Amino acid sequence: MQLFPAMPYEDWLETKDTMHRFTQIVGKVRLAASPRRNHWWNVPFHLTGRGLTTRPMGGPTDQFCIDFDLVRHRLVVDRGDGRSAEFALVGQSVASFHANLFEILDDFGIDVEIQAVPFDLTDRTPFAEDTKHAAYDAALVNRYWVILSQVASVLERYAADFCGKTSPVHHFWHTFDLAVTRFTGKTVEVSPEADPVTREAYSQEVISAGFWFGDEERPWPAFYSYTAPEPAGLDREPLWPDWAVWMPSRGSHLAVLKYDDVRAADDPIATVLGFLESAYEAGARQTGCDAAGLASIDGVTDPYLRHR
Repeated sequence: MQLFPAMPYEDWLETKDTMHRFTQIVGKVRLAASPRRNHWWNVPFHLTGRGLTTRPMGGPTDQFCIDFDLVRHRLVVDRGDGRSAEFALVGQSVASFHANLFEILDDFGIDVEIQAVPFDLTDRTPFAEDTKHAAYDAALVNRYWVILSQVASVLERYAADFCGKTSPVHHFWHTFDLAVTRFTGKTVEVSPEADPVTREAYSQEVISAGFWFGDEERPWPAFYSYTAPEPAGLDREPLWPDWAVWMPSRGSHLAVLKYDDVRAADDPIATVLGFLESAYEAGARQTGCDAAGLASIDGVTDPYLRHR
């Protein structure tokens, strides 16, 4: 299997727009049917050996799970009583995907309501009416999952070196990125005027890292890191390698390393890990985070093992 296969933004834009909406529909079901967790950790998808999963949700006696099988290109709904139903992803519009999923949920006696419009997307056509987004290139969707899986493996390795509060490595369907977040331990005073998504996500100081597939503003895939709230001077901190940059983003800055530059590196995995660590160290220095005290090199906190 090729490490970090090519994924030009423009090559799969139509498929990406469709798949993004498919994941938002399922993600909104997850949001409605799962207990709320701090910083919205209940909401994202996790990866499986075949695609993406919501993980089990619902109550103890009416559990169900929704999986994107991106090898067979099927959406699979499993109920806790053993019933299962699925349908093909190929050939679906957003409207037909929405209708098919909710028909299955209704047949299974699962009553869940969602806000059935896209979140934070330019085209906010209600899902049930969206016949425009219907592109689904199976090979490109499979490559999307392969890249997610490979990047997740690198992020898991990065996560191992931190023993403080940290999120899982998870895939946010609203922003279509894969992320892992480290918490410095400091509480943040959040403006009551901020939206509730932001207030919950950033109620504590964080240094986050991840990967996204590109958007209209930055039409290329990239690895990223940011510190929130951003301390003064962060964008003047050095990054590694020297082709990584700080980019302005919504009044703050992202540390950015383009995916295609990583693909061309002699050691892509070491390049990503070095970049993420340099961005973390930049945030830790500027926030006064106790980086040494929160370290767990190679995932080890055992005081007898780590000093050998």
